[in-house]
Amino acid sequence: MLDIAFIRDNAAAVKKAAKDKGLEPALVDKVLEADKKRRELIGKVDELRQEKNQLTEKDRDKGKKIKAELKKLEPDLRKAEAEFETTLKQIPNPAADDVKVGKDENDNEVVRNWGEKTKFDFKAKEHLELGEALGMIDTKRAAKVSGARFAYLTGDAVLLELALVNLAMETLIKEGFTPIVPPVLMKVPVFHDLGYSEHLGNENYYYVAGDPDKKNQGEEEEGYYLVGTAEHSIVPFYKDEVLSAFDLPKRFVGFSSAFRREAGSYGKDTKGILRVHQFDKVEMVSFARASESDKEHEFLLGLEEKLFQALKIPYQVVKMCTGDLGAPAARKYDLEAWLPGQGKYREVTSTSTCTDFQARRLNIKYREGDKLKYAHTLNGTALAIGRTIIAIMENYQASDGSVEVPEVLKKYLNKDVISKG
Repeated sequence: MLDIAFIRDNAAAVKKAAKDKGLEPALVDKVLEADKKRRELIGKVDELRQEKNQLTEKDRDKGKKIKAELKKLEPDLRKAEAEFETTLKQIPNPAADDVKVGKDENDNEVVRNWGEKTKFDFKAKEHLELGEALGMIDTKRAAKVSGARFAYLTGDAVLLELALVNLAMETLIKEGFTPIVPPVLMKVPVFHDLGYSEHLGNENYYYVAGDPDKKNQGEEEEGYYLVGTAEHSIVPFYKDEVLSAFDLPKRFVGFSSAFRREAGSYGKDTKGILRVHQFDKVEMVSFARASESDKEHEFLLGLEEKLFQALKIPYQVVKMCTGDLGAPAARKYDLEAWLPGQGKYREVTSTSTCTDFQARRLNIKYREGDKLKYAHTLNGTALAIGRTIIAIMENYQASDGSVEVPEVLKKYLNKDVISKG
């Protein structure tokens, strides 16, 4: 959420920022109109309340008249406040100045490449073929139990997952991150405060009905969202709290399952475990000072690269254009690993800075001297486990269908090669 004072003073720039993200600039006019109406009502109500407080016992008739006027205006003010807040939340976070203006993913720019594309003297297989043959991935049985776009990881795939979690945790704890296992269910209002819900941004996430016993007892039945990434429930960790500037940045590394509908992606990448409804991730979240936000973003990106360099998997870093950012992010990078079985780069991690956009909605502040400021929230995928397993299988495969274990993971698996039997 943006500061309304900033919008008033920079209406033209905010309109352009909304347009650059593919949204209607008229949203800005709408919020300014709602703000004007709200402020006019606030002025009238405050004036009447002040006048009422100055009345003496002799002015009973006038007091009744003012009370009647307030009774009429106060509901109007509450309605105007609600309309203003709803409209304000429609305004997206402007992209950072260094972000390219573009329409969609076709306008994203490759920042750099690392490593040579893996090549073989045999026809490379895709991960599902390898995984089924090695007893690592079972989508057919998962379909019987849970439906399409689910998978069982079995055997060495499980050991590989645990190895990757250990690698990420060990690497990031050394960098000062606090490990955390967050809840995977979130209250609906808190989920909305993340800023993804506007403009159909929540259609990709699962809603879960609340406790029916509450409804039976006459209480309001609360619903929940399942997290789409550990970041969702870690960012609100400091909701309604004030941190000290001296303690920032606060960095967390979380591990959890994640759940996505993958709305609109039917027919694309539906085989195997590339795009599934449930998957595991190790996620980074940082709370930073405004002055250190950009530096922190590059730091998170550097850690993602460090992990894939340790795994010796070729990748490219892609910087999102304005039209591919989403509402909360001001800047976002994707790290795309080379998959020789598919013959293309595919996204395996991303990192975003949301500046103070989420913190305003969640009321997360820090004290710097005698001033209170909103914290900047940043997130980054350390390792999306399923996609990293895909990248390992396709880049480390051998002609006999076996898969070599990356050197950095051998100490966790106690084997050099994953093979049949």
